[in-house]
Amino acid sequence: MCEAPSMSIYRVLKEPELESPALVAALNGWVDAGAAGTTAASYLASDGEIVVEFDTDALVDYRARRPTLDIHDGILTRMGWHELNIRSVRADTRDLLVLTGPEPDYRWREFEEAIVEVALRLGVTESICLGAIGAMVPHTRATPLLVTGRERGTLESDMPLPADHMQVPASALNIIEIALAEKGMRSVGIWAQVPHYVHGTYFPGALALVERTLGHLGVRLPLDSLVDLAKEERARLDTVVASRPEASAYLDQLEATGPLPPVPPGEDIAEELERFLREATGDNRNPFEDPGQDSL
Repeated sequence: MCEAPSMSIYRVLKEPELESPALVAALNGWVDAGAAGTTAASYLASDGEIVVEFDTDALVDYRARRPTLDIHDGILTRMGWHELNIRSVRADTRDLLVLTGPEPDYRWREFEEAIVEVALRLGVTESICLGAIGAMVPHTRATPLLVTGRERGTLESDMPLPADHMQVPASALNIIEIALAEKGMRSVGIWAQVPHYVHGTYFPGALALVERTLGHLGVRLPLDSLVDLAKEERARLDTVVASRPEASAYLDQLEATGPLPPVPPGEDIAEELERFLREATGDNRNPFEDPGQDSL
């Protein structure tokens, strides 16, 4: 086993022979609306082998994001610890290194240095950061995507850019995007716009990110299971909205991209719709994510 120095926040478990691999990164937390980014990355890495793992004890605030505990008939059986790792996977003609897990709560500068070290060590030639933001968009339309990069020459001309100037809270993904670009690697960020009223995993957004990532890398993968989940999500949302006249009116306005309908006194339709969706559809989780549970 090849390992970084003992004080490092990561360790390399294996160094596979890779040909010009691309790093694909998505982190659970900020800029992951509807878990679209992490679901997309988990889908790409679902058959991958863990080659790098990070020390979540050093990076994650467990009081803010507690591990899960399984209890059966009063017996404590499994702890579900957070996992932050990089998996190696072959996607058609390309090697991918897929980083997934919780966005670190601490030591961002060390995390940046670790990602650069790993990328150089494993021969990464380009990177794609995947994420999602809540937006005033309807679920009945194709998921809009935005693109960012360190240099304009790396941006794809057919994808819209954010506003001319924005100042927003940064994510750890932004740090990765900038740090790798400064090392000469082509680095872009692709961001899905997820309907702001959706609760739980938004599979149409994940599908849009995967499709765009594959197109960017020039590879193909079967998407049947993700397509089916996206269709099921659309049908669920259609059913729920159709049962609420005020929600249907709100959606009509979003589709028309016109002014939003007046809010009834004492009630925010968007918040009400979100609550109703939560109760009606539950908190559907990412089926491609490794639960990472260890036996006690």
